[in-house]
Amino acid sequence: MKTLQFPHQTNFYRGKVRDVYTISDKWLVMVASDRISAFDVILPKPIPYKGQVLNQVAAYMLKATADICPNWLVDVPAPNVALGKKCAPFRVEMVVRGNVTGHAWRTYSSGKRELCGVKLPEGLKENDYFPSPIITPSTKAEVGHDVDISRDEIIKRGVANEKDYALMEKYTLALFQRGKEIAANQGLILVDTKYEFGKIDNEIYLMDEIHTPDSSRYFYADGFEERQQKGEKQKQLSKEFVREWLIANNFMGKEGQTVPEMTDEWVTVISNRYIELYEKVIGKKFVPQPLSDEETYQRILYSLGNHAK
Repeated sequence: MKTLQFPHQTNFYRGKVRDVYTISDKWLVMVASDRISAFDVILPKPIPYKGQVLNQVAAYMLKATADICPNWLVDVPAPNVALGKKCAPFRVEMVVRGNVTGHAWRTYSSGKRELCGVKLPEGLKENDYFPSPIITPSTKAEVGHDVDISRDEIIKRGVANEKDYALMEKYTLALFQRGKEIAANQGLILVDTKYEFGKIDNEIYLMDEIHTPDSSRYFYADGFEERQQKGEKQKQLSKEFVREWLIANNFMGKEGQTVPEMTDEWVTVISNRYIELYEKVIGKKFVPQPLSDEETYQRILYSLGNHAK
């Protein structure tokens, strides 16, 4: 999608997969593109309907959790567009984990029994449940990947004060519990995810996307215990299959490596997998809504006129 220009626009930011427009320093127009990234690299071909899938999953989840805490979303003017309130963000991601998977497992299997200041119990196998969900925050690094940080360090460094952090912890655990309930109704396990928070007029708001397959890991509940007992790999719902394809083709985003060719057939496979993700997580049939750039632009203008006063 081409770069747009709006009345009273005060900023524009193009991320790896989203274009974010700031209006009057108070509102955000977030366009979820069909770009796809892995290993911090944007892959060469867009994935049809990926932006619509992620935007609509996030909107569904934000509405389904709006009773837990205030969130930034105000309107969804187009299939791949969200309009919401601009917050002053906390420079921390609240990563919450129900199972010892991914980064938590890599830490655990190395012999460490503490992650982000959280003590880890003995005797866990990969993908086992923690006795109760744990919060393992990360903070934005100046360069490169996010870095682990503990609750005490966050407060000590002034990333958040104790009162605000305690409320973010409370919201995080409640949101994760709701996410797990929504997932369970679809035969899924929400394994881990992350939340970002910000402030408007001293009130904490939930920001960004939540519970999408790009920001979360889901396992299929059917057969989970049996696979655990046998020590088998868990069947998961995420974009991990794209990373696995890249790794199999000798690409992990390192210097000197080349992104493998993305054939039209492979692009279609990825698009179909994202649609499958939508239908499994939401429990509804995906309805493609292709719009021209001009149609999208006019819908955003109409929404701004109604909401961005």
